[in-house]
Amino acid sequence: MEKLRPRFWETVALKNMTPAEWEALCDGCGKCCLNKLEYEDTGEVDYTRVACKLLDCETCRCQHYETRRQYVPECVQLTPKTLPKVAYWMPRTCAYRLLYQGKPLPDWHPLLTGDPESPHKAGMSARGWAVPETSVDEDDWDDYVIEGGL
Repeated sequence: MEKLRPRFWETVALKNMTPAEWEALCDGCGKCCLNKLEYEDTGEVDYTRVACKLLDCETCRCQHYETRRQYVPECVQLTPKTLPKVAYWMPRTCAYRLLYQGKPLPDWHPLLTGDPESPHKAGMSARGWAVPETSVDEDDWDDYVIEGGL
């Protein structure tokens, strides 16, 4: 495992991070893997509690992260280049979105706590309330909309 520079997220631009630093920004909340409903006429995005079929709803991690696009071709490959195009629908607590907006990481982020369970302990992950898309008909996703967004 590549060693991370101390507090790199405060001193290194997103585009200059190493692949390991970039990946370390993910807090493991699983919220970006929740299916969204985007309304073409308004551009509004509603999150649902319906998780991608690859998301393990207990660990909030992708079961096939490295090969996910083979299973879900529309899965977004988040990079410094794609971030400006997708930041608007990323969860408000997402480290990528926050840093892109010039904001600090939340105090429960694993890079600050040293604990990968901290997002779950803080109630900031999809653990315990996300449902797998294999258990919900796509026509019913609107019944699972999260009021107020994420």
